[in-house]
Amino acid sequence: MATIPYPAASGTARLSLTSFWIALLAVAMAPFVIGSDYLFSAILVPVLILSLAGLGLNILTGYAGQLSLGSAAFMAIGAFATYNLYLRIPGLPLLFAMAGGGLVAAIFGLVFGLPSLRVKGFYLIASTLAAQFLVPWLLSQYDWFSNDNASGVITAPPLLITGVSFDSPAGRYAFTLGVVAIVTILARNLIASPSGRAWMAVRDMDLAAAALGISPGRTKLFAFAVSSFILGVAGALWAFTYLGTVEPAGLDLDRSFQILFIIIIGGMGSLSGNFLGAAFIVLLPILLSRAGAILTGGDLGSDVLENLNKVAFGALIILFLIKEPDGLARLVGRLRPTNKPIQQEPN
Repeated sequence: MATIPYPAASGTARLSLTSFWIALLAVAMAPFVIGSDYLFSAILVPVLILSLAGLGLNILTGYAGQLSLGSAAFMAIGAFATYNLYLRIPGLPLLFAMAGGGLVAAIFGLVFGLPSLRVKGFYLIASTLAAQFLVPWLLSQYDWFSNDNASGVITAPPLLITGVSFDSPAGRYAFTLGVVAIVTILARNLIASPSGRAWMAVRDMDLAAAALGISPGRTKLFAFAVSSFILGVAGALWAFTYLGTVEPAGLDLDRSFQILFIIIIGGMGSLSGNFLGAAFIVLLPILLSRAGAILTGGDLGSDVLENLNKVAFGALIILFLIKEPDGLARLVGRLRPTNKPIQQEPN
């Protein structure tokens, strides 16, 4: 029985690649038309940064199959390394300082990724969890990292690129959007390269990958380096464009769990899932808080509302994972029309 494809594009058919990029550009530029300072500062910037952090962890876990609970530690390394590079090297452009902070985080990622050569699974989680406790202690133990600030807090320098200031809410959004877009495109090209295919081969079956001539050890360490680099850049953005300041304790184990939830909810091994998961994580607590305030008339205390929000948030995540374990990216993919073949009747 032969098959023939549907005729190309109808009104419900998949958008062409050109239309897709036009739509994506429109979504990125729309906030400049309808946005407020609150939208830029409290929603869009953290969504973009957490999406980038999710991308970093997704490369390691979703594509290379290596488990980690040290994501926030590598974000902290990137933030403090960027701060010190920008502070101590006169005339160094901020973007180069961020790239340098990402490289420092990548070096630490290689170090903490060494146990992956011998262990896997929960044992690897334990080794990466050590980074989550060691890095904040190290950064707070020595005042040099915070420019001799006894509290260990660093303050972001002015966001200046070639003399142009990005210190306004819209400017911070534009700066963050540009960096996230560039890193995401580079990551997408890397995933589509032989290195990305090697990650997935090691993820699926490392013994078979070794039989095909792929070095599992080298592949795993490269995944740790790339993942940590992206997380380091995300940490620099978190400190410089979102908070404006950061301390080692601010990037703790809770943040690592948040990034893990992003890739679980958004979808393992999916680029779009990072953005969907980050939007879910950022927007859901805001919506739950406002809904709780409306339903109770604001009579409940803030601490009670916060606890109720946590309970509702956890219940929704569990329910979602039961109903859609492959993440939001798979759910959106099911809703998107595709060019399905139709059966040709036999003669």
